[in-house]
Amino acid sequence: MNAGLEAAAWYVVFLFSVTVHEAAHALAAKRGGDLTAYFGGQVSLDPVPHIRREPFGMVILPILSLIIFKWPFGYASTPYDPAWAHAHPRRAAWMSLAGPAANLVLVGIAAAGIRIGVGLGVFYAPESVMASRVVASVEPGLGEAAAFLLGLFFCLNLILFLFNLLPIPPLDGSGALPLLLPASAAERYQQWMRQPMLALIGIILAWNVFGSLFGAVFRAALNLLYPGAGYH
Repeated sequence: MNAGLEAAAWYVVFLFSVTVHEAAHALAAKRGGDLTAYFGGQVSLDPVPHIRREPFGMVILPILSLIIFKWPFGYASTPYDPAWAHAHPRRAAWMSLAGPAANLVLVGIAAAGIRIGVGLGVFYAPESVMASRVVASVEPGLGEAAAFLLGLFFCLNLILFLFNLLPIPPLDGSGALPLLLPASAAERYQQWMRQPMLALIGIILAWNVFGSLFGAVFRAALNLLYPGAGYH
């Protein structure tokens, strides 16, 4: 696959995966009684409302990062009513968990596709694995393209799941912590979370923690995907 098609595939998988993540947040908020994202059009798998809300994070930054680093990264957000979150901290926590949970479902779907392909003798476990080569195809052409796309879905959604689940503000994992706290403590925690500097400090901390953590989780996921492969 040439570099241009590979970059396009990365971006399409990124755009779809982030859209699913944000749509899951929006749907959970709607079911919890906050219609802010619903009225903004975010309860949708159409990427346009999500791009309209965060054009830099959904289009410009991932394309620039693909050109410079050969790897897409970006961001998106789902609007919600802070008064609703304050009144219903546990519902807001479930809303936070919905995004990473959606990415985990996509990891599972990609893994199922890979396992089916292996079972049919179309795919096999490569000797060395990387983000763009999670599974190999027996034949070139369509099989190779399908293996590449399934590998991207598996890897990128595992990244989105794990990174967003870190319990560090402003990531979703920190928003889910009220599920583990008494009601009064959850309210105080939400007030503390609104401090603007926490987001910047949290992102810097998350990037420093994530690299080594993802390596271990990725290897474990590969060994679950290919029992007996012994990746290390």
